Amino acid sequence: MLGFSLTGVRSMIAVGAHPDDIEIAAGGLLLSLAEANPGLRVHYVLCTGSPERQAEARAAAAAFLPGAELTFALHDLPDSRLPAHWNATKNIVHEAAATFPGAQLVICPAQNDAHQDHRLLAELAPTVFRDQLVLHYEIPKWDGDLSRRNTYLPLTDEIARRKVELLHASFPSQKGRDWWDDEVFLGLARLRGMECRSRYAEAFDCNKASLTLGSEGGS
Repeated sequence: MLGFSLTGVRSMIAVGAHPDDIEIAAGGLLLSLAEANPGLRVHYVLCTGSPERQAEARAAAAAFLPGAELTFALHDLPDSRLPAHWNATKNIVHEAAATFPGAQLVICPAQNDAHQDHRLLAELAPTVFRDQLVLHYEIPKWDGDLSRRNTYLPLTDEIARRKVELLHASFPSQKGRDWWDDEVFLGLARLRGMECRSRYAEAFDCNKASLTLGSEGGS
């Protein structure tokens, strides 16, 4: 299995449909990038969320990305109705690209995600971010849409457990959900770790990447 270093990534756009999507799917990536890349700049984009949930998202971003320079574009489109607001959603993604044009890395939902809001963002992102490395993340859910992935980020035990700790601390509004627990979060991380010969990992899809012999691009 070939490996590519994310050390050197200085800027990233994180795109989510709902508050907590990004951290559930890629909290380990956020913690790892912040640790490895001092001065990291991150533009956080969410399409839906009440004021309470947006406040949770802001606090979560600060917790998962300590020391990073954060900017936010938090929107309040109707939850579970993004396909009916296609133009507005498309504009949000374009605005993110225009606001943060030098981003080296973009993370967004997976294209085979069963949730319609996630799936729309997954379809739109590659049409807008043509010069960035785009990683499509996965979110466990009732729909049971987990599948084979092609890109892995091994996580240390410390980062995997810190991710779960921060999920609980950052999103108190979600603690009543029957799937919101350590076993779900660490269980998926353990399975993805097994697939890449690590204890824990997060998994992504990457549909297109450019290989270089130099250090440019940070990936």
